Amino acid sequence: MKMYKGFDKNLKCSDFQYEIGKTYEEPTAELCEKGFHACEYPLDVFGYYAPGDMSRYCEVDLDDVSDKKSNVDSKRCGKKIAVKAEIGIAGLVKAAVDFVMENIKDENKEANTGNYSASTNTGNRSASTNTGDYSASTNTGNRSASTNTGDFSASTNTGDFSASTNTGDYSKADVSGKESVAAALGIDSRAKGALGCWIVIAEWERYEEFKWHRKDVQCFKVDGENIKPDTWYKLKNGELVEVPE
Repeated sequence: MKMYKGFDKNLKCSDFQYEIGKTYEEPTAELCEKGFHACEYPLDVFGYYAPGDMSRYCEVDLDDVSDKKSNVDSKRCGKKIAVKAEIGIAGLVKAAVDFVMENIKDENKEANTGNYSASTNTGNRSASTNTGDYSASTNTGNRSASTNTGDFSASTNTGDFSASTNTGDYSKADVSGKESVAAALGIDSRAKGALGCWIVIAEWERYEEFKWHRKDVQCFKVDGENIKPDTWYKLKNGELVEVPE
């Protein structure tokens, strides 16, 4: 079963040392007691290893999984785990979008490919997607994904444990639901979040006319002190800076 797991900076979890590419086994699997634990929904790992604490994130295969499920998130327990690859925060956000797309019903999925388009969903575990420029993608349901790949676009999520992602240039991503992630990965893009959310922002550098490379990607928690809630930010010279609406 494909799952996602968080670790500390040394790739340890609960004092157990892991290595990428290795497989580990235990004789028993009891949720929150024995065995190996991981999450089905990628963003749930933030509840155990928060961004900004030098945490690391991997895709794993969890086998011989116990039937017992957590009543608070998607954590599962198995006897066997294989650490496949380290994917980082950006990889987790992408995986969250893919997870929602794979697990939702058709009536909770909306997609647009044209420019100047709008895609909106209100159901839980929903996906709202736009690929055209100057577009808007919005979700209000929990554990949902709102994503845009077009330039000059806006991606918004108000549901809890959700992801709002923009990969287009000069675009915006924002979240207001509990423990959600806003990722703005295009050139000169910006992100904002409510208190307790995370924002992921990329910084680009031009090395030739019309040619750019991504020089930095950083993640910040909206703590209300260093990072203000409901405030637009961008990354400049490796530092987070406020930008106007």
